[in-house]
Amino acid sequence: MQKNLFSKYYSVCVAMILASIAILGSVFIVLTSSYFEEEKYSLLSRNVGQAAEMTMENIAENDYSYVTASTVLNGYSLLSDVMDADLFLVDVNGKTLLCTETGSCNHSLYSIDDAVMSEVFGGEFRTVSKLNNIYQQSHYIVGVPLTTPTGEVLGAVFAAASAGSLNDFITAMLRMFVVSAFVALILVFLCVLYITARMVRPIQKMVVATENFSRGDFTTRVPVDSFDELGRLAMAFNNMAESLTTMESTRRSFIANVSHELKTPMTTIGGFIDGILDGTIPPERQQHYLKIVSDEVKRLSRLVRSMLDVAKIEAGEMEINLSPVDINDVVLRTVFTFEQRIEDKHLEIRGLDTEKVMILADIDLIHQVIYNLIDNAVKFVNDGGYIELSYNVQGDMTYIGIKNSGEGISKEEVTHVFDRFYKTDKSRSLDKTGVGLGLSIVRSVINLHSGEIIARSVQGEYCEFLFTLKTANAKNTQALLKSRKNGEAARGTEHK
Repeated sequence: MQKNLFSKYYSVCVAMILASIAILGSVFIVLTSSYFEEEKYSLLSRNVGQAAEMTMENIAENDYSYVTASTVLNGYSLLSDVMDADLFLVDVNGKTLLCTETGSCNHSLYSIDDAVMSEVFGGEFRTVSKLNNIYQQSHYIVGVPLTTPTGEVLGAVFAAASAGSLNDFITAMLRMFVVSAFVALILVFLCVLYITARMVRPIQKMVVATENFSRGDFTTRVPVDSFDELGRLAMAFNNMAESLTTMESTRRSFIANVSHELKTPMTTIGGFIDGILDGTIPPERQQHYLKIVSDEVKRLSRLVRSMLDVAKIEAGEMEINLSPVDINDVVLRTVFTFEQRIEDKHLEIRGLDTEKVMILADIDLIHQVIYNLIDNAVKFVNDGGYIELSYNVQGDMTYIGIKNSGEGISKEEVTHVFDRFYKTDKSRSLDKTGVGLGLSIVRSVINLHSGEIIARSVQGEYCEFLFTLKTANAKNTQALLKSRKNGEAARGTEHK
């Protein structure tokens, strides 16, 4: 069965904790054992050394001839009780002379091996063994030689403590460690369980939300409970969900608007053509209706062309060729194309007497911007009103305004005028031939020129579109020419 993220993370955490506890316990036991052994050897060494001094003092009192057994044995007994070990005295041959062991003493039955005695005579002797099977179990053995001031070796004193005490000590420590580790592990596992569940919960909710997204439901959101990486991930996920919701709404609106914009002229074209073909429309009226069909075909052509422009801009395929352009000259030539409509509405055109205003722009694209904005102004200006053109050069940026009198746009609608296919209620009654893409294309083209465009309006008074373009000055014009020259040189090198 495939593990989910929660079980994987929890299993890894538990495994790491158990491994850490095992390593810690092993190190603890090893260090404790080493410490215990060292302490045991130190205790035996100190006491067996005192026993050796006491023995040599007694021998010296007896002119190095013999040892007083009762005196020495009493001292041995005291030291034996202090260190909980056996003390025994052997001669140079390893035969036991005195022993503190009560009951049956095995020391008198066995002699210490010559090899062991040789090591003892060489200095202090330490080992863990049964000492030539004197003991049935392993003992800590420490032996020191008895040496006269002249260097003669008289024998040795041994101390032996059972090694079983180490096992008892280790068992007790291990039992204590296991109990404490078990309690700690339960608490840690519960904490890890809680933390893991809390960490994985947002991801699980994202999985559910993603599954809903795949079914077209973009309403699910992930709660943001923190500001860490998971919290930021949840916020990013919610922002993505908002974007998807907007995109889905835009897509549906786009399809609905395109369908509407295509359906209306096609229905008109089809109806009038059928009327002409079946004789419903008399011959004397056919020219009139063919003119309407022609207008509708042109409207369809504008719609397709506008949609292609939008697609190119969004795909990044719309290239701009910047060059110094007199924006006032572009405006003048565009205004002249609307001369008949301007006269029909008895409009006053303001701001045409301005001198050259040089900007950096693509002449064809910027002409499309000016055409769409003036066309929009002519459509919605009131009869006998005005269209005002303004220019304001501020350093590297030039501000261009196109303003018309009239009903204007409401505050609720002014923020949507650049949306695709958006038409105000007034626009729908006045603009029968528009497709609702003109201002959207205008904004996209201005953005391609690294500029901005805004709409300002006071309802019942005016509507103004204000946009910015880079000013053509000596500095940026020279940089543009240099960039073009380098580009041409690079292309020439590639061709070679």
